[in-house]
Formats: sequence, structure tokens, C-alpha cells
Amino acid sequence: MPLVCLGLSHRTAPLDVRERHAFPPSRMAETLSALRDYEAVREAAMLQTCGRLEFYAEVEDYETGVAQLKAFLLNFRHGSIDYDLESYLYTLLGGEAAEHLFRVATGIDSMLVGEAEILGQVKDAYVQAQRAGALGATLHRLFHEALRAGKTARSTTRIGGESLSLATAAIESIRARRGTLHGAFVVVAGAGKMSRTALRRLRDEGVASVVVANRTPSRGRDLVAEAGFGTAIEMPRLGAALAEADVLIASTGASHFVVTKELLEKARPGDRPLVVVDLAVPRDIDPEVSTLPNVSLVDVDGLRPVIEERLQLRRDAIPDVERIIARYLERFLRWYRSRFAVPAIASLTQKAESIRVAEIERLFARCPELTERERALVAGMSMTIVSKLLHSAIANIREKATESEAEVLSHVRVLDELFELNLAAQIAELGETLPQ
Repeated sequence: MPLVCLGLSHRTAPLDVRERHAFPPSRMAETLSALRDYEAVREAAMLQTCGRLEFYAEVEDYETGVAQLKAFLLNFRHGSIDYDLESYLYTLLGGEAAEHLFRVATGIDSMLVGEAEILGQVKDAYVQAQRAGALGATLHRLFHEALRAGKTARSTTRIGGESLSLATAAIESIRARRGTLHGAFVVVAGAGKMSRTALRRLRDEGVASVVVANRTPSRGRDLVAEAGFGTAIEMPRLGAALAEADVLIASTGASHFVVTKELLEKARPGDRPLVVVDLAVPRDIDPEVSTLPNVSLVDVDGLRPVIEERLQLRRDAIPDVERIIARYLERFLRWYRSRFAVPAIASLTQKAESIRVAEIERLFARCPELTERERALVAGMSMTIVSKLLHSAIANIREKATESEAEVLSHVRVLDELFELNLAAQIAELGETLPQ
């Protein structure tokens, strides 16, 4: 069965399209279960970040599988759209799909090259798919190798050098607009990983005070306690906090606007400047707030200029990372190709075992005088003979199966012809499904 990746990312789709097709994290299991209801989809995992939404799947065949993935993305939860979704999507097949996940996990396909968060996000996607019962052998192995490649890249190259994240890029963007954060009153909406990073940087910048607003108060309190400064409030009090704020940083998991134009107008009747940075996808801040006087709004895509200035050192490490990717990709593809020889090997060993058992039973029927010990010795010897006879053939086909499609097909055909294994159906499927 073929391996595919269908997705859209910061490279192919603008923010308003990406957020339209974002799935709430709380509904991940439901989403994967719904996806598995599509007949052509055998295994599936979904990777969602602020910069991408990707489905990795093993499907019955490329054409039907990709069509069903597209239908799912178009129909599940989102309803009608007024643009051509196809124009924003990319489809990768076989080895290209595997290589793409490795590039994502190592950080070289990110908007922020080498970002630290992506490896954890790939792991979360893997764990969520496991919990939903959506993983099989192929995706389990694929994600396992991708995570290994990501860890190796971060520990042995400079792809993660020059500490930078969306949160730190946000701080630099704010500083560029204000000149300094020293003495500022900052409101942080959300208490996730991005907010945690932002809070650490805000403390280093010497802000006067920080208020963390979160839907779950205990998480906000935990974040404040971890940072060692700031105040936690419930989300309904966000408007009151904004009345005095100089800066707002938003990064929640909400599927709706946390801050609307109306809320901000009501909270800030005066003309004091406010810098707003929206790190969420879907966005937390209504873009219309940018029309208010003295409000400066920056979203994820708006941080690109800040990010670009800091990434050259990481870009210099990309060739080293690509060599790591090539190594792990080759290992995965060797395994992926070799598994197609399994039906032939299984058929061969089953046929040999059935012949062995039949002949042993015939011998024992003719020699009833044999003791239990003698019978055990004869049975053991027969198993050893069969194992030694088949060992070279099995080892050879496993090894050759990793080299190319032609090798896989030719060796399976030889086994089929020599031992009459009836593998015509498997041979036909094999020619259609191996990665190129």
C-alpha cells in the first residue's frame, strides 16, 4: 500500500487559508477516527503547527487515497469555501513523502529554520495518532525514524544555533516598534509553550509587570509560578487588563477571536499606543483591530522579516542536516522496500513447514516403535534441515528487496515460479506501490 503526504504550509498558503483549515487540538482523536472511515485510508497521522497542516497516510492506491484525503480536508468541519483549495495543497508520494517528514522534523522546512518546537510537535502528532489507533507498521516506523533524524540533527549540527523562536521573534518585533520593553505593562493571552518562552524573554527585557490570561486559571498560575513573576487572571478579565496594557501577546488554542475590535475599543477609549502580536493559528486577534488608532498589529506571517535577519547561521548548517536526512531516509526506504518481500517469504516458509509436518507424521505412522525422545530428535533434525535450506534464499531476498523495485519483483517472481506459491496478486500490487 502506498505512502502519501497531503498538506498545506507557509510555503504554499497564506495565513487566512491555513487558519481556515486548522483543527482544534482537543478534537485530534475525533479527526483521525473520522479520517480512518475513508475506505482507502489504512493508516493516518496529522501534523498541525502554526505553519502547516499535513496528513501522512498509507492508502490502498495513490489516486483513490489522495482523492479521499482531499475530500476529508474539504468537508470535515469546514463547510463551503470561496477559494480553490487545490491551488494551496501539495501531494507527495512514497519516498518523497518520507523525505518531507524528515525535513520537517529536522527543522529545515520550517518558516523559522531550525525551530526547537517542531520536533516536539512531530512527536505529539505521532502520540496522538497512536492513541487514536490510527497508526500501523509503516507510519510507526516513519515517525520513529523522523524523530531520530530530528534529534541527531539538533545534537550534531548548528541547525538549532542562535536561539530563536516565534516568541523571541515577537519580542524583537515589539522592541522594534517601541524602542524598549523596559517598564512596559504586558498582557499575555494563553499559557502554552509559546507563552512560556515569551514570559522568560519578557523577564529578561525588564518589563514592569505581566498579566497572563488563560481559559484554565490553574495553567496560568502554573506558568506565572514557573517564571517567578507576573499575575494570572481568568480569560473573562482580559478586557480589563487590556485597558492599561502597552503590549499584548496572544497564543491560545481558541478556534475563535479572543480579542475583537469591539472588545479593544471598549477596553481602551483613550489614545495610548498598543502593540499586538498574534502568534496563534487560527488567529486570536481580529485583524480589524489594526484599523484602530495607535494599535500596531503583527501576526505570524508578519514576523518573517525579523526571522530572516537571524537565520543565516542555521542555513549554513542545512547541508549537514541534509546528509543526516539522507542517511535516515535510506534506512527507512530499505525497510519499506524489504517488507514487500514478507508475503513471499511467509508463503515459502509455510509451504516448507506443511511439507515437513506431513512427512514427519507419515514417518511416525510407519515407525510406531520410536520412543518420545527419538521422535523429538527426528522432528528437531527435520526443522534444522528446512531452516538451513531456506536460510540463504530468505536472507538473499530480504537483502535484494532493499535495493530496487526491479530486485523486489524479480526475486518474488523467482520464488513464485520455483515453489508454486501463487503470488500473482502480491506481484501485481508490488509493482504499483513501491516508493520510487
